[in-house]
Amino acid sequence: MDKRSILFVILLTVALFFANQWFYDRGGDKAPKTQAVPVATQTPTSPSAPLPPQEPSQFYVLENEYQQIVCSSIGGAISEINLPFASEANKQSIVLPIGFDKTLAKKHPANDRFPSTSYWSLDQGTLQKHAEGKTGGYYPLLRRNVMSDKEHVLYAFSPKHYAFNIVSDDESTHLLQYKVTQFDKNTLSLEASDERRKITKTYTLSDVSKNTPYCLEVEVRVEGDTRGLWLTTGVPEVELISDNFSPTLKYLQQRNNKPQVESLSLPKSMTAYSSITPLWLSNANGFLGLILQPIEGLVEGFKTETLAGAQAPTRLSIIDAEYQLYPIEKYPGYSFLVPLRSNGPVKFRLFAGPYEDDVFKTVDETISQKAENPHFSLALSFEGWFTFISEPFAKFLFILMKVFYKVTHSWGFSIILLTLALRIMLYPLNGWSIKSSIRMQQIAPQVTAIQEKYKKDPKKAQMEVVALYRETGVNPLTGCLPMLIQIPFLIGMFDLLKSAFELRGVSFIPGWIDNLTSPDVVFSWNYPLFFFGTSLHLLPIILGAVMYVQQKLSASYPKDKRLLTDQQKQQKTMGNIMVIVFTVMFYHFPSGLNIYWLSSMGLGILQQWFMNRKWKKAPIVLSNKR
Repeated sequence: MDKRSILFVILLTVALFFANQWFYDRGGDKAPKTQAVPVATQTPTSPSAPLPPQEPSQFYVLENEYQQIVCSSIGGAISEINLPFASEANKQSIVLPIGFDKTLAKKHPANDRFPSTSYWSLDQGTLQKHAEGKTGGYYPLLRRNVMSDKEHVLYAFSPKHYAFNIVSDDESTHLLQYKVTQFDKNTLSLEASDERRKITKTYTLSDVSKNTPYCLEVEVRVEGDTRGLWLTTGVPEVELISDNFSPTLKYLQQRNNKPQVESLSLPKSMTAYSSITPLWLSNANGFLGLILQPIEGLVEGFKTETLAGAQAPTRLSIIDAEYQLYPIEKYPGYSFLVPLRSNGPVKFRLFAGPYEDDVFKTVDETISQKAENPHFSLALSFEGWFTFISEPFAKFLFILMKVFYKVTHSWGFSIILLTLALRIMLYPLNGWSIKSSIRMQQIAPQVTAIQEKYKKDPKKAQMEVVALYRETGVNPLTGCLPMLIQIPFLIGMFDLLKSAFELRGVSFIPGWIDNLTSPDVVFSWNYPLFFFGTSLHLLPIILGAVMYVQQKLSASYPKDKRLLTDQQKQQKTMGNIMVIVFTVMFYHFPSGLNIYWLSSMGLGILQQWFMNRKWKKAPIVLSNKR
């Protein structure tokens, strides 16, 4: 291999490494203290039931098996939406804890309380004041205050950016103090007034939450001056997908009598879309998010807003903060704002939860029985650079995986069975490639002899080599075809692992592969090391070793290195470097993708072994003697 080729491969490896770093860089309940407020004989749903004292900065909680909604007296807005983890006590939830949840629970419990502050709740007809939230057991869907280990606010999240706060050019608007006018099991109403208007907000959890999981209905009534009023939608918490921060903003509109989803570029500042009347707005962090659907009252136009990381702090920033693993400025927040332009009520449906196929289908089917189909399912899409190519493959792969999951009840084994199915489908193509590779090795001495014979006439040598290929039925391009065919499936699998909530937090081998959408972890440490970060991932190293074995098996070189031809030396060097390249490239990839590629190579080795036994013994028949 000449020096220029070696330099090119080295530069390619370095480029892949830095591209990998750039795109995948990290850019038991404790019983709370309670204070009971006795309720007489009124039922919990009675408007005349005793209400909590009206004091500044009070928080009120509505909760069911899917959501914990925390409302603030400041702005009458939603300060937190916490999703309970799936457990024996709550089998309705599908949200699983991931590594960040476990780290925060162990090392930073002050940021693992839900709600994050004292709050009021209604328990069996009795209003209770809780001194602090439960420790653990929830996923915080919205960004909120980040607490220090000494339990004071380290980074504050302004009420201005709570969900369903009302903002305007007047800074006092979002700081209005609301008083509770109704508080029962499923409903919370708050009211505020100033010299220009009266505002009433009502939050209602559905009684049939199993049919409309993760949904909340909100009514906002403004009586008086509505000029310049905007309603905020909240800022989702950061979710890293293979160490990649991938927020998405979308909206649904009617076009040619069909609902169509449009993706928005992430704003660098406040951006207005005045000519669009959205059917809904979606703000997702990758696997979970918020969908705001107007259901009564027209919403014309909207704005998108970006918030610096210090304005919208993420809980990740507290993890090993001394090493700046997740610097707060690296993860800005994004939000929608919708206008409030008319007196009277405007009603919304808020979906706040996992972007999961079955959940969306359940919600769509339930709502469409009484009203127009919201088409929440359209918010679920595969994300990636080459989505227009990979999405059909990703959808096909996901259908197969779901079929295998019904049989195995394991997403890890489903990935392996998926790989087996693809290998069976591509078996003839891979067989032709392996056969061509074997034949290329068998005629390599003849090719070398021709090149040596006509080394002073390269054109003649090329013609003779092509003639030899024709006579032996060998096509050198066939060896590359299976790899090219597999690239769309590989990209599709990567996009699938980035977008399928079903795989988030799912363990395959507990203690090692605990999340199929993140790299495997053998062990971790605190101080970040170059390239490795703070944990060792074993699967990509195994992948590199298997790839090396596969190349040894597929190549046939003389034991005496002095007998190697220049072409064989070049192939051997290129093969060894590609092992390093793939190991580096896959190091921060999801464990599910590593399992897929490992399984594919393992099955490829079996096919290679079988084909070697069959074809290496078969002689090559030339159509003309040379």
